[in-house]
Amino acid sequence: MNISERLLAGDKRAAARMITLLENNDPEAIELLKDLYKYTGNAYVIGITGPPGAGKSTLTDKLAKLIVKQGKRVAIVAIDPTSPFTGGAILGDRVRMSDLSANKNVFIRSMGARGHLGGISEATGAAVKVLDIYGVDYIFVETVGVGQSEVDIVKNCDTTVMVMVPGLGDDIQAIKAGVMEIGDIFAVNKADRDGAGKTAREINMMLDFNKGADWRPPVEKVIAVKNEGIEELFNHIMEHRNYMIQSDNFNHRRKINCKNEIVELVKQRVINLMLDKSYNEEFIETLSEDVANRKNNPYSACEEILNKLK
Repeated sequence: MNISERLLAGDKRAAARMITLLENNDPEAIELLKDLYKYTGNAYVIGITGPPGAGKSTLTDKLAKLIVKQGKRVAIVAIDPTSPFTGGAILGDRVRMSDLSANKNVFIRSMGARGHLGGISEATGAAVKVLDIYGVDYIFVETVGVGQSEVDIVKNCDTTVMVMVPGLGDDIQAIKAGVMEIGDIFAVNKADRDGAGKTAREINMMLDFNKGADWRPPVEKVIAVKNEGIEELFNHIMEHRNYMIQSDNFNHRRKINCKNEIVELVKQRVINLMLDKSYNEEFIETLSEDVANRKNNPYSACEEILNKLK
């Protein structure tokens, strides 16, 4: 069987290989994904985001185990920060979930962010599609944990869980408006710590400002390492899923996500086209020097590059 047939048959190795090829922008893999795209849209995608040290990996691990016990298949895409110097990533999430990775109904993939802002890898969307084709019921996307810039997760998920913890200093500073707006559900992890109740109250106070919303994000206190509050948190995820489907927001959100993905792909293709046609060290150096010496300006330099694309 070829890789497409193996993927449709639920071959874990084929899924892993396909994701690797797409991470490397392999043209043949992209063509295969085009043909297989009609098999996507079945898995429910859950984003797990929040600041570093919030316990996102542990929480994801416990949620995945709960779902597997229900006889469902789960995939986890864990994005790890990438070194700006070497381009490498530790990919430690797989280590944290070592007991889960041995389960035949679980697929875990760690991916380096590779400098992509927004908390996710550039290839995350492609990986989600591959795992959807592979045949899982739920896909968890766990972000890097970079704070306020971590809003791209909402462009890839059906439900977004924002994980917070007490003791981050000024709690209000830790939950800025941009990040607050992407959370469909809030989990206050490590709830056995002092200040957990205060953190939950302040999140609720922030949410109270948005009185016109149809969906009021629930705030659930959990202790992931002790497996406390996990079932209640999953029930909230299911409640949000039911709300999205019944209100038709489910199809609306997926349509918006598709629009965002198309725009991002166009942007990337334009950038690649620009670099292929006009980029060389001497050309950029000359433009940069002229701009630095005020003989040119960045706007005109940009136009010079774009003119080469016409």
